[in-house]
Amino acid sequence: MRAKYALERDKRLRPEAVDQFIEVTADFSHYADDPWTERVERDPVHDHVQVAIIGAGLGSILAAARLREAGIADVRMIDTAGDFGGTWYWNRYPGVQCDVESYIYLPLLEELNYIPTERYAHGPEIREHLQNCAKHYGLYENALLQTTVTGMDWDEHAKNWRISTDRGDHFTATMVAVSPGSLTRPKLPGIPGINEFTRHTFHTSRWDFGYTGGDESGGLTKLADKRVGVIGTGSTGLQCIPHLGEQARQLYIFQRTPSTVSVRGNRPTDPDWAAGLQPGWQRERMENFTRVTCGVEMDVDLTDDGWTQKALALSEPAVARETARLGREMTEAEIAEFLFRADWEAMELLRARIDETVRDPKTAESLKPWYRLNCKRPGYHDQYLDTFNRPNVTLVDTEGRGVERFTATAVVVHGVEYELDALVFATGFEVGTEFTRRLRFEIVGRDNVRLSDKWAKGMRTLHGLQTHGFPNCFFLGYTQSGVSPNYTHTAEERAHHFAYLVSTFVQRGATTIEATADAEDEWLAAMNASSEKPKAFYAECTPSYLSSEGDKDNPHGMLSTNFGGKPVEFFDMLAQWRSTGQLEGVTLT
Repeated sequence: MRAKYALERDKRLRPEAVDQFIEVTADFSHYADDPWTERVERDPVHDHVQVAIIGAGLGSILAAARLREAGIADVRMIDTAGDFGGTWYWNRYPGVQCDVESYIYLPLLEELNYIPTERYAHGPEIREHLQNCAKHYGLYENALLQTTVTGMDWDEHAKNWRISTDRGDHFTATMVAVSPGSLTRPKLPGIPGINEFTRHTFHTSRWDFGYTGGDESGGLTKLADKRVGVIGTGSTGLQCIPHLGEQARQLYIFQRTPSTVSVRGNRPTDPDWAAGLQPGWQRERMENFTRVTCGVEMDVDLTDDGWTQKALALSEPAVARETARLGREMTEAEIAEFLFRADWEAMELLRARIDETVRDPKTAESLKPWYRLNCKRPGYHDQYLDTFNRPNVTLVDTEGRGVERFTATAVVVHGVEYELDALVFATGFEVGTEFTRRLRFEIVGRDNVRLSDKWAKGMRTLHGLQTHGFPNCFFLGYTQSGVSPNYTHTAEERAHHFAYLVSTFVQRGATTIEATADAEDEWLAAMNASSEKPKAFYAECTPSYLSSEGDKDNPHGMLSTNFGGKPVEFFDMLAQWRSTGQLEGVTLT
């Protein structure tokens, strides 16, 4: 099995790694446009705010909410999108849904006295809730939506940031939080001939309902006479492909690497369960999920879903149970073998589910994932596999190499041309590229140092939120922080820390707050040490955005830019750091 996994990995490795994907520029620049909100003209803004937050997604909303609760009222949100929501604003493809339980994924549920209608909420409900959060905390009042930041530089004399936008705005801010989000900038595969393909195309994050008909719940009736192709079988593909298969005359699914597909088991929220919830329930449930999924022994698994059940079988508690059964300590080699076997057994169940569901043996075999469970983000869906039993649906297995090329009217795989009327790119978002490339503007700090230059060989921060030479600037993203499978918990912990730093700055009457160079060096060393085990694991994995498409030395990859230890270790460390009140490694002037 190890040899099989290695063979399947090697088939998919490419020397260009993340560079196999291209930016949405030139012929595809409209893929970054906003199709959801009509542009409203306004006069340029020339003023000053205490805190500017660049980004209006889930993490930014949480950060602003915690600032407001800390008494920081003068907050401005800026975002290219026409409304709040971030990835949930942009992604409106049919079937869009959270893959983490909504009771812990939707933020601020207790603050808004809201209970999601189902266990795994769909996109419209999540988007509406996030916008209600923004209304609840008064974030619309001073926001600049439909506005793209074009530049940001530090004014050493005035001790503030100068911000410019594509709307002609030139305003200043005492403090700035940069929160661009990780799932907002679409990416495309750099397939030969992509610019010559003349058929209708769109990216899933900019779904063209004018062409397909229907809405986020499905009903794509305009595809009844269309030959449709879709490239991408990750989390997005799992959700939209069943709707495409239901309506298209012919659907071709071009697969490079199959996803794991576990049972989702969605259901409406039980009103009796909701009525019995006690104050503090969401925080307790969120922390319990993160601790279980990262291998901390807990008395109870409150979520008890696919995420936690697999974690219980593949983590330290499982090793402890095996050690107790053996009646002796296991060697490192025995532990590694035990975990590999447990992982293999879990993957065998998923592969068996494919055989039980998909009637065509060849298609079933092509859909089987040959890698360890956590090599890619686990997938959950209850209709995806059944879609391949439809007579109008064809799986085109590229056997790990991806699409060969495009002609003007067709997608070519193994020399076979598949004529199409439309092609859907379910190819995800830019991950693993330089931070300022994804940000789309430059940040210029003290002494005219550009962030792109300082971070050219990788990020350098303290706790992922501050970087030396860029005072009063904070980062609220995947920038050397702890990461839970539940992004909302990550964002919540980061928001609390950010609010603490800002409120301390205000309470002490400071003019600047900045990480020291020594503290930054120490954190970088800790980051490098914590990433050794994850890097070794992903080196054996099939390529994905988690492994920088197989480039273990990419200084901008997910592993290089995040804390490699358990997320709860990172969260607990931040809480301990705050509890001292000493601001170790941070200078206030």
